[in-house]
Amino acid sequence: MFADPPYNLTKTFNERKFRKSSLYEYSEWLDSWLAQTVRILKPTASVYICGDWRSSAAIQQVGEKYFIAQNRITWEREKGRGAKSNWKNCSEDIWFFTVSDDYFFNVEAVKMRRQVIAPYTDGNGAPKDWEETQNGRFRVTHPSNLWTDLTVPYWSMPENTDHPTQKPEKLLAKILLASSRAGELVFDPFNGSGTTTVVAKKLGRHYLGIEIDESYSCMALKRLELASSDRTIQGYVDGVFWERNSRRKY
Repeated sequence: MFADPPYNLTKTFNERKFRKSSLYEYSEWLDSWLAQTVRILKPTASVYICGDWRSSAAIQQVGEKYFIAQNRITWEREKGRGAKSNWKNCSEDIWFFTVSDDYFFNVEAVKMRRQVIAPYTDGNGAPKDWEETQNGRFRVTHPSNLWTDLTVPYWSMPENTDHPTQKPEKLLAKILLASSRAGELVFDPFNGSGTTTVVAKKLGRHYLGIEIDESYSCMALKRLELASSDRTIQGYVDGVFWERNSRRKY
C-alpha cells in the first residue's frame, strides 16, 4: 500500500479544503482511515505513508499501532518557496512499514547509478567499483533512505498534471520495484491524479486506486490510457535509477 494523504496543513484540492489541526486531531484523522486498511493487507505487505515535518510524528505514532516501522525515507523537493524568517522547506518524508517481519524487498531492483567525482583505481590502474561509459564515469550504489535524485513534475514533463501535490513517477517506481513483484497488487487509498496506478501499470503490477475527486479521477484514467503505449519513467533507464541531471535523455 502506498498512501499520500493530505498533510497537516491548510490546502485546497479543487473545491475541497483540508485544514491544519493539532497533532492530536491529525493523529485521530490518520487513525480513522489507516485502521480500516489493516484487514485488506496481506501478512507480507509493505506500507508506505507520505508526510512532511508537521505530520511525520503523527504518521509514526499511528503507523506503529498497526505495523512495524522499518525506515523513514526523506526526499528532496527541489522546488519550493524561499523563506525570510525560516529555513526553506524542501524535503518530505515517506514512512516505510511492514505488516510483519516476513516481507519482500528487492534491493537489486533499486540501485542507483551515480556520477564518479573522484575516479579511484586499483594497483593496475583499472577502475575501482566504477565504469567508464559514453555518458561519463558512473558507480552503481545501494539505495539509501535519503533521496536527492527526484524531480517534482513541472509543466514540460509528460507526467505533469494540475494536481497540487503530485508525486514523481520515479518516486513510485523506486517503491514499487523494491516492495512488490510483477503481477502483485498495489493499493493507493488517496490516488489523486493517478501516479501510483500509472507506475504500477508501467511496471506490470495490478493496481487499485481510490480517489474522492472526480476531476482527479479523470486525470488518472487519461494517464492510464496513455501508459498503455508509453511505459517510460523519467530518470529510470535500462533498469537503473539515474541521478538528477546526470543523463541528457531519460
